[in-house]
Formats: sequence, structure tokens, C-alpha cells
Amino acid sequence: MHVVETDDGPLPFPDSTFELVTARHPVRPEWAEIQRVLKPGGHYFAQHVGPASAFELIEYFLGPLTDERRGRDPEREVTAAEQHGLEVERLQRARCRMEFYDVGAIVWIVRKCVWWVPDFSVAKYEDPLRELDAQMRNGHPFVAHSTRHLIEARLPTDKEAALAP
Repeated sequence: MHVVETDDGPLPFPDSTFELVTARHPVRPEWAEIQRVLKPGGHYFAQHVGPASAFELIEYFLGPLTDERRGRDPEREVTAAEQHGLEVERLQRARCRMEFYDVGAIVWIVRKCVWWVPDFSVAKYEDPLRELDAQMRNGHPFVAHSTRHLIEARLPTDKEAALAP
């Protein structure tokens, strides 16, 4: 087996190259490219970030992000995959509880996931961080939810595609 890591843009492979394409947390799945490089009968198997993942924490610092909450919708991703000729065989969703018990953990995660609060600095957000610290020291963790979805899709064989309605 040979594993190849790629970035955004066209995949640097000929058509119908792979039996399996996989991804972890793609920002925008390139369904046309995935379909193009899969062999007929090949599979796409990936874990995607779901809608409004960790938004309780993000919005604590940035305020309401109504439009952004609608992004990464699994149903839209299924529709897009199907529009590019893939058959989605499985869609599985998960919503996982995240509990933060100290302000250091909050600072660490927001610095690790720099796209959550792009302008984050301890100095800039000192007041909300102090409020969180007081809350957690009083025995009340900060709770957020991470959302994910697993997509398993298959490119029909030429014979199957010819039989489709």
C-alpha cells in the first residue's frame, strides 16, 4: 500500500487510479476530483467536521455566528457527492461533549485550532478568560460540543451506472 498526502486543488493523479480515497477533516471535499480518481467500484471513506463544531466556545469569544453555523452540513455534502456520481452508502453523525475545567485548557485549544478565534490572544480576551476562570474555579466546567460525520461512498461500476434509472 502506498499513502499519498495532498493539499487543495486538483489531485495529481490520472483518472480511475484508486480503489480507496480517504480524508480526515476536509474543509471542502473536492467531489469532482474524488470521483475522477476513483476506480469504478472504488470507495471514499472519510471523517468530516460537522456543523457548528465547538461553536459554544467559538461564539463565547466572537459572539453569534449565525451564517457560519450552517456550514459543513452532512446532508449537503451527501447531495454534493451524489451530484458527482457517487453513491453514499453510509452517513453516520456524532456529537461529542467537550468539558473544560481550567482556563489553561481553553487557551491551549483556541491556540491549537487557530481558525476558531483568528485574532485570539490572552491579552485581547483577558476579561472573558477571567470570567471563564472564575466559573471553572466555582466548579462549573465550560461545555462545548464537537460534531463529526463519517461518510462512506462508492463510485458505481460502469455496468451499475448503465443500469441506473
